[in-house]
Amino acid sequence: MTLTTYRDLEQGTDEWLQLRNGIITASEMNLILTPTLKPANNDKTRAHVWEIAAQRINGYTEPSFIGDNGHRGHADEFIARQLYSERVEPVEEIGFYVRDFGGFKIGYSPDGSAIISNGGIECKSRKMKFQTEVIVKNEVPTEHMLQVQTGLLVTGWDWMDYVSFCGGMPMWVIRVEPDPIYQAAIIEAASCFEAKVTEQIAAYTDRLAGVELIETERLVNREFDDGNYE
Repeated sequence: MTLTTYRDLEQGTDEWLQLRNGIITASEMNLILTPTLKPANNDKTRAHVWEIAAQRINGYTEPSFIGDNGHRGHADEFIARQLYSERVEPVEEIGFYVRDFGGFKIGYSPDGSAIISNGGIECKSRKMKFQTEVIVKNEVPTEHMLQVQTGLLVTGWDWMDYVSFCGGMPMWVIRVEPDPIYQAAIIEAASCFEAKVTEQIAAYTDRLAGVELIETERLVNREFDDGNYE
């Protein structure tokens, strides 16, 4: 299981998007694995199979629309990482990790990697109601635990601190360690997902065989709005 670290890569750049192209990533693990740790098989899973297959076929990742919540999240992530470095433990930005499991790869973009010890952070910008719930329950939300455990699996870290941030409320830090049950389920689901992607790429190749194709040119400077061309 080979790990490749892209330390100086800036997240969000064209180079970062190209490295993520066509591979399973921690942020999308909830599309292929259910909260009960079973391989997912629903409309979102099937749509993601087509998305990853299309990325591999074309070697290209389509731009996605970033709304107000996304912009707020980026700003909150920066503040949370700075506060964590000052008050808990120094962390640095790392662009991307990719672990090759033999039959498939999984990528992870951390929000910070600890400088002194073998760990890191995953920051989440939260609305007040969700921040209140996290503080009271002192638990990582189910919808984020898959991402955290996948990040631990990819990086090989000993721990990850889940950093929940809502401006005006206390920042809340929950330490998470690798869970072998979660990680075995992640590997199983990723293997099943990879088989589905490979099957559709083969079907695409077969469909084009012997057909006179009408080639087109990609216009990469179009403006996007919620994924639709304008």
